[in-house]
Amino acid sequence: MWLTIALGLVLCAASISDLRTRLIPDWLTAPAACLVLVCTAIADPAALPERAAAGLGAGGFLLAAALARPEGMGLGDVKLAALIGLYLGASVVPALLVALLAGSLAGAALWARHGREARGMTIPFAPFLALGALGAVAL
Repeated sequence: MWLTIALGLVLCAASISDLRTRLIPDWLTAPAACLVLVCTAIADPAALPERAAAGLGAGGFLLAAALARPEGMGLGDVKLAALIGLYLGASVVPALLVALLAGSLAGAALWARHGREARGMTIPFAPFLALGALGAVAL
C-alpha cells in the first residue's frame, strides 16, 4: 500500500512537472525506481525478473518512439514508463495501451482544433502515463 501511495505521488509530481516545464526530472524517477526494486527484493524476490523485464520493455518501447521522433517524446517519458513497468510488472501493457489511447485522443483533439498546424505541436505525455498506471493499479 505504501509503495502504491509513493508511486501515486511520483506520478502526480511527474505530471505537474511535465505540464509546467515539459521535463520529468531524474531526481524524481531514479529514487522511485530504486525504492520499487528494494521493496520488491524484500517482499517478493521471485517477482524481480518479471518486473525488470516489464520496466525494460516499457522503457524500450517509448525509447524507440523517442529515437524515431526526438522532438515528440523525451527521455523523461522513457524513464517514467520504465518506472511504471518496474512497479506494475506485466500489467504495464494495458497501462501503456490506455496511455497511448488517451494521448492519441488528445492529439486528435489538437488536430480537430488546429488542423495541419497540430503536426508541429507537442503535448506532455506524463499525465497520460499516470492515467494508464493508476488505471492498472485500480484494477
